[in-house]
Order: sequence, then C-alpha cells, then structure tokens
Amino acid sequence: MGLLDTIVGRLFRDEKAGRVVALSVDGRYRGYVVRSESEELKIRAFLKMYYFAELLLQLVSLLLTVGWLVELGNASVSSVAQFLWSGAIFLGIYSLIVALPYFLLLRTYKKALLSFVSAEDEVVVSGKSAGRQFWAVIVGVLVLAIGFIFSLIRAK
Repeated sequence: MGLLDTIVGRLFRDEKAGRVVALSVDGRYRGYVVRSESEELKIRAFLKMYYFAELLLQLVSLLLTVGWLVELGNASVSSVAQFLWSGAIFLGIYSLIVALPYFLLLRTYKKALLSFVSAEDEVVVSGKSAGRQFWAVIVGVLVLAIGFIFSLIRAK
C-alpha cells in the first residue's frame, strides 16, 4: 500500500496554523486544520479507501476499454455503419460500467468530506499544488498499466 500512502501523505502538510489537510472540494484544493491525531487517522483511512476505489475503477475501465478495442479491431467490419454502431454500443456499455460508478463515487466522496472537516477550520495552503502531484502519480501508473497491457497483447 505504498502508493496509497504516498498519494494520501502528500495531502497533509505542516503549516503555521498547525497540521493541515489539503482536500479537493470544488475543483480546487482547500486547506483544513486537523484538530487531533485520531482525526488525522480517520481522514487518512477515508482518503486511502477513496483513492483505492478510484484507482481500481480506473484500472477496470482501462482493461475494459482495451479489451473492447481489441475486439472491435479484430472484428471484420464490412461497412462504416456497422463500425459506428459497434462504437456506439461500446460507449453505452462504457458509460454504464465505468462512468456512472465513477460519478457516484465522486459524489459520495464530496458529501463525506463535509463530515470530516469544518468550514471554520479552512486555512490558506502554501506551496505546490497537491493536485499536480496526484495527477503525476496517476499518469505514471496509467503509463505502466498501458505498457503492461501492450506487452501481454504482443505476447500472443
């Protein structure tokens, strides 16, 4: 679980106001003062659970997309209309299997954040954006996953 510890650990910082967690609430990162060690552990556990679910959902979507693209590529398409129909079916299934659960997970995450922090505890966070660091990790994991998948496809 080193990857999750790294992702979640970058959201916690020591500021002048005390221990601060930087959370993405409405598209930008806001800092909130963490009152106690037990509260920090609760927030860390919740964030690890959320990021694990998000990474798992992204991995499943990646594998599903690659599998469908391979099947569509191997299929003998006799017309453009049949190819477009296959693409439309793929988008419908993808939106039900991946996009809908991701939307529901994100909505649950944003609602649950309000139970961990208080609006009175909001402070200004200095330093690098935690969002950029998080996306750098996500991009790295996705590049490794794509490379692994292509190595499996070429092995056949």
